[in-house]
This record gives sequence, structure tokens and C-alpha cells, in this order.
Amino acid sequence: MSRSAKEELRDVYTSHHERGRRYNYIFCYGERGSYLKEWIGKGKTILDLGCRDGALTQFFADQNKVIGADIDQKALSITKDRLNIETHWLDLNGEWPFPRAAFDVVVACEIMEHLFFPTIVLERIKSSLKPGGMFIGSVPNAFRLQNRWKFLQGKEFDNDPTHVRFFSYDKLCKMLSTQFQKVEIFSMRGKILPFWPLRPNSSKRMIGLFGKHLLWKATLIS
Repeated sequence: MSRSAKEELRDVYTSHHERGRRYNYIFCYGERGSYLKEWIGKGKTILDLGCRDGALTQFFADQNKVIGADIDQKALSITKDRLNIETHWLDLNGEWPFPRAAFDVVVACEIMEHLFFPTIVLERIKSSLKPGGMFIGSVPNAFRLQNRWKFLQGKEFDNDPTHVRFFSYDKLCKMLSTQFQKVEIFSMRGKILPFWPLRPNSSKRMIGLFGKHLLWKATLIS
């Protein structure tokens, strides 16, 4: 029996996560966790897209109702055991089983760069948020200065084969602003020099040039 496209994509990501030892691993060493916990608060209904094994989800799961979604079924099994939350096996490129105005918060950390049509997914996210809802996420800053130097030297600036989209500060801000009235973008793990870290709330120009990952909070004004 032939496998479906969804099953093939699942196998790609399961293999990718296993080879890269990405289970029980959090990008940016968990720095995003404290921001998500503070921004989300308590008593919220949350959709966590690309929750993987729940390593980041656990920062904001306490006293909230969380639904996790991912293409990697092995990761979802770990999430279920770890947090005992509802999970969905989901291919975001073509599926959206969630109702309108169902969530206070949607989280999508390190997900949008994996999507063929992120603007379509963004529209669906907005439709599933309640009035005044919040969309939180992060992406690699593909156009930071360090990556530009690699490009000039003829080197690969991104070696993750699952990335199909690349974001700069301006491109990310423009995309989010098509659906959300208030957009705030912060830097994660940015460095101006090896021993000179970039403040998360630095200026737009500094974050665009030196931010390693771009963390955002986008809000629907009710």
C-alpha cells in the first residue's frame, strides 16, 4: 500500500528530529519560554502549532487548556505523556481542523519557515483566534549580518533542509501586519560581537542586523 503525502512528510520530520537529536531540545536554550509564560498568563485556551515533544509547551501549559499539533507523531506521543494534553497529527500545509474564534492564543515557534504558504496559514490562525487574541511565534533571522557574510563567501547560510521560507525583520513584520493590528518583534540569542549580546528589545535596525531568532507577539485589537 502506498503512503499518503502526509505520512511521507511525517517520516521526513521524524527522521530529521532523530538525526538532529531534537527531542527534548529547545531552540535558544529555552529563553523564549519565560516570555511565552509571561505573555500568555493563566486561564487561556491555547493552540500550540508545531509543539513537537512539548519541551517548550511545558512553560505555559500549567493552568491553561492547551491543544498541541505537529506532523511528527512520535513527538506528539512524547507530548501526550509529558503534559497529558489534547494533540492533533496535522500537516499545516493543507489541513486546518480548528473552529473559528476558539483560542485566546496561538503559538507557532520555529514553524513559519517550514510552510510553503505561510500567509494562508496566518489567515487561518487569525480566524481561529477570539477577539483580542494573540499570536506568538518565532523564526530564524535569515538576513542577519552573519548570514550575509556567509552568502558573500559562497557558503550556505542555512543548512536545515526542512526550511522552505526565509524571513528578515521587515518581511516578518509586513506579513504579520496584514492580519494583526499590533505587532511587536524581539531578538533571541543575538550578538553584536562574540562577547556583546544584543538586548531582546533593541531597535528594529539592530534586531534586523544581529538578531539570531525573531520572536514576536501579534495582537488582534478587539
